[in-house]
Amino acid sequence: MVDLAKTHDAEVTLLNVYYTEVGEATPGAIREAIAQEMKQCEVYLGQTAKDLEAQGVKVNIACVEGAPAREIIGYAVTHGMDLIAMATHGKGEVAWVLGSVAEKVVSHSPVPVLLVRVLEPKLPVWKEWKEVPIP
Repeated sequence: MVDLAKTHDAEVTLLNVYYTEVGEATPGAIREAIAQEMKQCEVYLGQTAKDLEAQGVKVNIACVEGAPAREIIGYAVTHGMDLIAMATHGKGEVAWVLGSVAEKVVSHSPVPVLLVRVLEPKLPVWKEWKEVPIP
């Protein structure tokens, strides 16, 4: 990704969307949980941005709260992004190829999306696996 950004003299925005699930909590506890998530995001993305800047990449960071796929698409559209590049974990049988957030972003984004696999893909579990003839 670093080479891609440098080759195209791209400005990269690192976006982290967090969803704070607090259950039944007081308004003060909710505000505190949100503030803590924001601080953790800023620290993590700030360090990642420094690492990328040291490699010659122009970087911005953004931390937003909400539903991940909706916020990613909304941020990209609102800020006139040319490309959404995101990692995908592809957990579970339903999301064998794409993670659920990645699937939603790819399916609904008007902005082009580039996905990068983080983990080795796992083959789906097929109940009829033993019945499939092997050539």
